[in-house]
Amino acid sequence: MATLTDPPISSQPYKTVGKRPIRHDGVDKVTGKAIYGADIHPPGLVYGKILRSPHAHAQIKRLDTSKAEAHPEVLAVVTHTDLPWTDDRLTQVGEDLVISLRYLATSVLASDKVLHKGHCVAALAATNPHAAEEALGLIEVEYDELPAVTNVEDAMRDGAPVLHDDMVAPESLGFENITGTNVAGHSQQELGSVTEGFASADVVIEREFRTAMVHQGYIEPQTCTAIWGEDGRLTVWNSSQGQFGMRDQIARILDLPISDIKVVPLEIGGGFGGKLRAYLEPIAALLSKKALKPVKITMSRADVLEATGPTSGSYTKIKVGVTNDGNIVAGQGYIAFEAGAYPGSSHNGAATSMFSPYDIPNLLIDSFDVVDNKPSTAAYRAPGAPIGAFAAECVIDEIADELNVDPVELRLKNAAKEGTRMANGTVHPSIGAIETMEAVKRHPHYRSSLEGEYVGRGVAFGSWGNGAGPACVVANVLPNGKVALVEGSVDIGGTRTSISQQFAEELGISITDILPHVADTDSIGFTSNTGGSSVTFKSGFAAYQAALDVKKQIVERVAITWDVSSDEIVYRDGSVHHLSNPELTLSFSDVAKDANQTGGPIVGRANVTSTGAARAYAAMIVDVSVDPETGKTTISRCTAFQDAGKAIHPSYVEGQIQGGAAQGIGWALNEEYYMSVEGHMVNATLLDYRMPVANDLPMIEPVIVEVPNPGHPYGVRGVGEAGIVPPLAAVANAVSRAIGGRMVDLPMSPGAVSDRIISSAGASAISQ
Repeated sequence: MATLTDPPISSQPYKTVGKRPIRHDGVDKVTGKAIYGADIHPPGLVYGKILRSPHAHAQIKRLDTSKAEAHPEVLAVVTHTDLPWTDDRLTQVGEDLVISLRYLATSVLASDKVLHKGHCVAALAATNPHAAEEALGLIEVEYDELPAVTNVEDAMRDGAPVLHDDMVAPESLGFENITGTNVAGHSQQELGSVTEGFASADVVIEREFRTAMVHQGYIEPQTCTAIWGEDGRLTVWNSSQGQFGMRDQIARILDLPISDIKVVPLEIGGGFGGKLRAYLEPIAALLSKKALKPVKITMSRADVLEATGPTSGSYTKIKVGVTNDGNIVAGQGYIAFEAGAYPGSSHNGAATSMFSPYDIPNLLIDSFDVVDNKPSTAAYRAPGAPIGAFAAECVIDEIADELNVDPVELRLKNAAKEGTRMANGTVHPSIGAIETMEAVKRHPHYRSSLEGEYVGRGVAFGSWGNGAGPACVVANVLPNGKVALVEGSVDIGGTRTSISQQFAEELGISITDILPHVADTDSIGFTSNTGGSSVTFKSGFAAYQAALDVKKQIVERVAITWDVSSDEIVYRDGSVHHLSNPELTLSFSDVAKDANQTGGPIVGRANVTSTGAARAYAAMIVDVSVDPETGKTTISRCTAFQDAGKAIHPSYVEGQIQGGAAQGIGWALNEEYYMSVEGHMVNATLLDYRMPVANDLPMIEPVIVEVPNPGHPYGVRGVGEAGIVPPLAAVANAVSRAIGGRMVDLPMSPGAVSDRIISSAGASAISQ
């Protein structure tokens, strides 16, 4: 691991921040003691199962559950009629997803139509899973099958099957109350004048790109257990990326006060944005209310792939203009994202991130949200950004070839910096785009030679905006000098420790004296979801503030004990000191031990709505070799770079960088929802859905760049998402150089690469 460091926010060396302590939950996880969603078994537990649509698009003509209800081991059956009536109020369900409450409810339980294979039609609870599975076969459903549409381009064509008869076309397209469309949304970002920009360009390149729908690929399927108590309160245990976000969705779908719901977060086996949305929880709650027992529902892997939220497939058309001296003067994008069955794709994320590494004076980007007969999409690690960067970075690489300049030099010449305005109007604060590009340029990997036939090197850059939001931390100082640190952020990537490090740093105590705990919705103040690369920033900020609160209380407590003014006392390096009497000193543990005798428990707290999150930049260099006979691509070397602001726990940052690189490589080379003409996903298992495994990847070298974020006391930028943005383009650029032909569609499977080799060879023969 290499670290490139700017001056730290603090002039003093850190004692805990920037170090690599053992993670607090590590022992429990490696020994199997950690409690996950499937481990909850309250007394009287019964098991829920869901009947899912076998069709991609169909009208439900008849639904009869009477035979299932008569089954001796069935305790409850629910359909859409058991849901309260819902309207079109908008509700937040993810990092950047706002959706109609009516659509959210009918995505959980279909009403009059099913809109994708796997759409939930009915559910039941029985005394054991086998009886529940058997009883599903007793539910009678009569469908009127309709034509299906399963890609964004077909869905936008005139005459395409329409999913929602009452959906109104966006007014921004010049329509007013026009129904019968699959275009659910449109946004436009504009800066300067692209007409003038392209008129001043010497070289203009325009290309089209397509990407397939892919899944986040978390290893733990969705699971939940619900108890609707006799007191009317609902308790839910689940695997999600935010207990408060999940509580609020359940409340809106079931029309309950949020104070009547408690959601208990458990350990999570991956999420990457895919576990922000409620799928099972409202169903389990309704079944529990009817059965008068706790109900558990767990998805199969096929359920996960067919009925949760993957990321969008896309069509992108991009045009970039540059002068002969290498100044990028104009960029234009047309981006269409498939949203799946209901509106809500991440097309805005693609538009915002498309040109974000660069200072381009003239930009125009239109993006579209388009429904089709696939599962509704959800956030996936930097939602939308990898697709926007894929198109832009491939064209910029092609421009470098056209101008015969080094591709990194071209990017550096046009790099965004503090004061650069993005297409959405945002003016950059302090960012690390230039520093990240310079790190790539001077890295030994980039300077090394690459020789041989059918080998190529690709480079790409990208960024992600990072999130902030509300967070709460409570610090209970224990008599033995340890601190029970209660937080509201679900821990996916080691944030218990990164938050504890910031608390320990401010108090000058050992990280081993912090006992972090993620609390349920009744036990901690509202904390926004674990998403948007926000947790170490926002909950770390709250931990810092809670530490200041503890410090203040300690100083006030000791001032009373010593009978002096608090102005005469200083807290430093984990101890309290009298400014003029060096013999008067107490350690943190001394104060903690006597707290009950000197005024009672010491409890620090912080409720923050953090702002000041700053965009993170990332890059990748990748070397590939391509087998010309089979088209198989092998990654031979990969170096991934990311500006972390300040790496609170460098090992965790490296893991995030490596994880993003691995997922991006899979997205580039193999992963896709392979659809039949009937609209069925035909590779809905992990045997057939081809995620990369260890022998598909090289050792991925992470390089941490540190350009501190002035909006955070320790300079933190989010690190969870930016790392997945560059790989799609970096791998495409490498493969394109290896085979001598530009790859514009993902995935670049062996068959697709082989076809491109053949077409390139044919074009070369014709030209000769």
